[in-house]
Amino acid sequence: MTASTPLIVTFVVYLVAMVLIGVVAWRSTKNFDDYILGGRKLGPGVTALSAGASDMSGWLLMGLPGALYLRGASEAWIALGLIGGAYLNWRFVAGPLRVYTERTGNALTLPDFFTHRFEDHSRLLRVVSALVILVFFAVYCASGVVAGARLFESVFGLPYAQALWWGAAVTILYTLIGGFLAVSWTDVAQGTLMLFALLLTPVIVYMTTGGFESSIELIRSVDASRLSWTREGALGLVGIVSLLAWGLGYFGQPHILARFMAAGSVETIPAARRIGMAWMILCLAGSLTVGFLGIAYFQQHPEQAAPVVANSERVFITLVELLFNPWVAGVILSAILAAVMSTLSSQLIVCSSVLSEDFYRGFVRRDAGQTELVWVGRASVLLVALVALWLARDPDSRVLGLVAYAWAGFGAAFGPVVLLALFWQRMTRNGALVGMLLGAITVVAWKQIAVERMGSALYEIVPGFAVATLAIIVVSLLGPAPSRQVQVTHEQVRLSLRETGY
Repeated sequence: MTASTPLIVTFVVYLVAMVLIGVVAWRSTKNFDDYILGGRKLGPGVTALSAGASDMSGWLLMGLPGALYLRGASEAWIALGLIGGAYLNWRFVAGPLRVYTERTGNALTLPDFFTHRFEDHSRLLRVVSALVILVFFAVYCASGVVAGARLFESVFGLPYAQALWWGAAVTILYTLIGGFLAVSWTDVAQGTLMLFALLLTPVIVYMTTGGFESSIELIRSVDASRLSWTREGALGLVGIVSLLAWGLGYFGQPHILARFMAAGSVETIPAARRIGMAWMILCLAGSLTVGFLGIAYFQQHPEQAAPVVANSERVFITLVELLFNPWVAGVILSAILAAVMSTLSSQLIVCSSVLSEDFYRGFVRRDAGQTELVWVGRASVLLVALVALWLARDPDSRVLGLVAYAWAGFGAAFGPVVLLALFWQRMTRNGALVGMLLGAITVVAWKQIAVERMGSALYEIVPGFAVATLAIIVVSLLGPAPSRQVQVTHEQVRLSLRETGY
């Protein structure tokens, strides 16, 4: 038995299990509503773990530990921003969105919700929002493919071009077969595995480095600035704001908002919030600890540091391979695959729903039958996956950079629109349209001009979110008020939420 055999066996068992879940979900998928939103019948546990697992991609076990290893404690501001943003999203968006989407034409997608919420008979809002989803999710899906390729490349020694396909194949398969139910059910298994890996690994690294005080001294001997939350003043206020601003992205992430829309009822949201937040805090704490203590470990064992020096995003993988029995390592490294697959599958199903519901049924065949739409959805999964594979073909791609760009795009384009649509009755169709466009355009322009050419440290979601919010308010107030029916629906939603005690 070779050293890699335990890894191969555990990976194969895990992958087969995910496909089997996909098959079971396929047997439970009766119509198109089931395929893209699970029939709106997810319980609190599935809602919570599915939202968490689809949120925390390979970034959680690769990008974030790599950032902590490279730059130290200052990167923990990201985690604080994410925890704050996730809590506010669960607390103030989940319930209203669940009720509102059901009352506005039983909306199955965000573009569908926007269309009904603002009575957009021109369907321009549907087209623009769908295009924004497809553009930024192409980049986001590519980040998941890159993370999966990095894992297969590191563990099995495959060339990047081959690892790319192996890392994505099973995710594409079970998503294509089972749709939203397969994605949600596999998310539960994947979220549990991620939690196990992120609780066990930091404990073993901690024990190996000799404890916290010993680790601090080792890190100080490498670079004392890595112990500082501000890199000894180098990070600055703009840098801290940029890291905390990751939390703004939650309000506009379609794959997370879809979980709120699919919850069994608004009454399940509070329990789901408690489960989801506990899971998230534990996972982020584990991820940060692995990256931070990795600095101390490789200071103790510099001869083992070559893979991490070449690419800091491999710090979690390398530590697991070095510190665990190969069988245990196989289970833990499967958590990275779980993180990648959970987010990639969620993004694929959202893109599929946009192509099938918002484009195909919206413009090509309005009277398409349920079976036809399901197969269009499956074809859309395959199409988007191929585009993501093409975008991820560059072996020098970095997971965190790709995620940051897509996260900012969604946060700025959809975040202000979703928040104001749920809570401001006076918001109009034109306000939503202009805000969405300016939010997305600002993110792209800021990234290309201010960040890459002028060296700005301000994360592009900050100006994007601010510009979009201002544009929505100004354009809405300058135009005529929404129709009486829109105002009545808005009041009915607020009343319904009050009656449930939300």
